[in-house]
Amino acid sequence: MRAGWLARSALYWAWLTLTVVPWATVLVLASVVAPKRVCYRICVGWVTLAIHSARVICGVDWRVHGIENVPTRADRRSAVVLAAKHQSTWETFALPMLMPHPIAYVFKRELLWVPFFGWALARLDMIHIDRSRRAEAWNKVAKQGRRLFDLGNWVIMFPEGTRVPRGSQGAYKTGAARLAITAGVPIVPIAVAAGRCWPAKSMILRPGCVEVSIGAPIDAAGRQPDELMHEVEAWIETEMRRLDPEAYAARPAASSAQGLERGEV
Repeated sequence: MRAGWLARSALYWAWLTLTVVPWATVLVLASVVAPKRVCYRICVGWVTLAIHSARVICGVDWRVHGIENVPTRADRRSAVVLAAKHQSTWETFALPMLMPHPIAYVFKRELLWVPFFGWALARLDMIHIDRSRRAEAWNKVAKQGRRLFDLGNWVIMFPEGTRVPRGSQGAYKTGAARLAITAGVPIVPIAVAAGRCWPAKSMILRPGCVEVSIGAPIDAAGRQPDELMHEVEAWIETEMRRLDPEAYAARPAASSAQGLERGEV
């Protein structure tokens, strides 16, 4: 069984490598003359290919619950901050494909140095930050976030900051809540149980179904960042235990949002 996973995963990564080079090259060249929205569509084309290829080659399917909780493509005036559980590379590829509006990731600038993938990423309307400079990073997120909301785009952040192993819970930072409060937009919690099929920091994919659950928007008006993120965290972690109960057996939900530094992104 494991030998089969290894072989299929190797084929999948070979396929991604084969496709990302010409796709990224086209995107970088197109970005010289094409508007950002066209570059974004080119990018979404590749991540859509990546997700469907994972299903065909490795048997990684998905199921989405609660898509009605986000504004439709026709409603361009409704901006939101997306706050998602981060267990895998899967959700970074899948969420641009699943969301009806263009989304902008907040990510560490080191990803821009990845050949082809990072070069293409640099041509998109995203927010890359230097995590070693917290105050500067937050100012950039707030400024760029408001600009993106005005364009009709959404901002997505992973409150735990990095991928966490299946069945684990990282410390929820308050950056997404602070952005929602500052910009005056709701925050939408998203639970993604991808770790069973694509474990954190692993290149081996296993067949199965990734469960995605999107919560109702949470109003940020008049809220404090710690208190708002505590509510987001409670929803996500409770939902994760519903989606993947065997991973959380004998592990009660823990609250880590309260008491975080307000300067954390």
